[in-house]
Amino acid sequence: MFNLQVVRFAIVGVANTLVGLALIYLGKLAGLNDVWANLVGYGICICVSFTLNRRWTFQHDGAARAAFYRYLIVVLCAYLANLGTVLFAIDILSANRYLAQALGVPVYTLVNYFGSKFFAFKNRTQAVVVRE
Repeated sequence: MFNLQVVRFAIVGVANTLVGLALIYLGKLAGLNDVWANLVGYGICICVSFTLNRRWTFQHDGAARAAFYRYLIVVLCAYLANLGTVLFAIDILSANRYLAQALGVPVYTLVNYFGSKFFAFKNRTQAVVVRE
C-alpha cells in the first residue's frame, strides 16, 4: 500500500544523511576534530530533520517547542535501540561489526518513524474520539 508519509519520511532521511555527511566533512576540512565535526553535523541535522518532518512529512499543527522536545526523546530512543541492536549482534550473535552496524539502521529508522508519527508529531486531529 502506498503511503505518502512514509515516502516523505524516507526522502527527508536520505537528504538529511547527505547534508549531515557534507557538514561533517566540511567541519573536518575547516580543522574540526572528528568529535566536533560530528557534533556540529548531527546537531544541525537534528534541527533540519525536525523542521522538515514536522512541516512536510507529518504536517504537525501543534506547538513547535513541545514537539521539538518530544522529537529529541524519539531520536534518543532510536539511537539507543540502534546501539542495542548493534551490540546484541556483535556480542550475542557474533556478527561481523560492519554487518552489525547495518542491522542497526532499520531499527533506528523504524523507532524514529513511529516515535515521530505517534509521539513527537501527533496532531490534535489524530486524537481518538470516544462516542457513546
